[in-house]
Amino acid sequence: MASPRLETFCCPNRDESTQFVLNFQPRFFSAICIGSASVSLIFAILQIFPKRKGYRSLGQYPLPKPGSSSRILLIISFCDILGCAGILLRSSVWLGFPNFITKMSVINSTEVWPTAFCVGSAMWIQLFYSASFWWTFCYAVDVYLVVKRSAGQSTIVLYHMITWGLTVLLCVEGVTMLYYPSISSCENGLEHAVPHYITTYAPILLVLIVNPILFGRTGTAVTSLLKGRHGVYTENERRLGTEIQIRFFKIMIVFLICWLPNIINESLLFYLEMQDDIKGSPLKNVRNAILITWFIMGIFNPMQGFLNTLAFYGWTGWEIDLNIQSRREIPWDSGSTSAAAADVYNPTVDSSLNYQGFIQDAKKSMNGNGQQHSDAISVLSEGSESSTIEIHISSELHDLEGKDADGESVEN
Repeated sequence: MASPRLETFCCPNRDESTQFVLNFQPRFFSAICIGSASVSLIFAILQIFPKRKGYRSLGQYPLPKPGSSSRILLIISFCDILGCAGILLRSSVWLGFPNFITKMSVINSTEVWPTAFCVGSAMWIQLFYSASFWWTFCYAVDVYLVVKRSAGQSTIVLYHMITWGLTVLLCVEGVTMLYYPSISSCENGLEHAVPHYITTYAPILLVLIVNPILFGRTGTAVTSLLKGRHGVYTENERRLGTEIQIRFFKIMIVFLICWLPNIINESLLFYLEMQDDIKGSPLKNVRNAILITWFIMGIFNPMQGFLNTLAFYGWTGWEIDLNIQSRREIPWDSGSTSAAAADVYNPTVDSSLNYQGFIQDAKKSMNGNGQQHSDAISVLSEGSESSTIEIHISSELHDLEGKDADGESVEN
């Protein structure tokens, strides 16, 4: 699991609260972390593998080229996978080599590798999970800007600078304050560790507080955007707006389940540290709550990688495309479709999608800014196959009408 207590454990003069949680059933706890991380790692990798052409497109309709929001979702998945891999490696070493772990940060010890592994693995996990938090925040900002300003791909470089810059800066600053003046002689007291805990939990609190606000405003803007496309709010558009809002809800639920136990556990540990005798009987319930949330963290922190992919894309694990040649042939067109796709337009696709009413409305009322609106909603509905295809078909019908009109004029 990902907790700043693991960096504190690398200090030889670690506090009693950290010693308490890490010394309680360490082998069983490591086994739980290994099981959870293994399941999450396997299924998360299955989720992000290239999918078969039949899954990503229907008939002759390719999906539009991924925008910045879909790239952000992929980056979040990679950060989760790398952080989960760090948890798996560290827990495996802790479980398989207990003698190696006991040499971590022993006072006056000449062993360097145990301490180096402790610090290196803890920083690896914190770095990529912190990056995942910042990218989750950037995703909420990006989808809001896409709907309000139709801004997307041009801001991806700025997101990289913000997320990786803040992640590295805060991690280095927190670890430097924690291990001052050196790892073998960390300062005593709680004060020197506070900056490290702040840099760890600040992005978590930012996502928990700000993202719901941005997602709520984006959902409201999506409703207005869908109404503006055709002048009416049809059942198809209402369903599409609901799917987008449900997707935002899933993302926040996954984040809440995976990281709320960390905040509760850390708050209880700080409360325990401020007591004179942490082993006193009046604090029995507090200690039990700390241990319960500690083991919950060991289960759900690594599972964020897999649960996030479910929230982003739904279950797509078995739709893997192992044919390299077919992956090269998958068309990724932006906005409008090519003339070749238009020539092979198959009207029987309508019945298979059950979107006849929506297509009729698209033919009648597609206006000049319809393409811009379709691109914006397509970004938000990425991962929902039916919604994305529905929008793309309406854009393609608009292109087909223009092509037919041009053909008739030339013939006349």
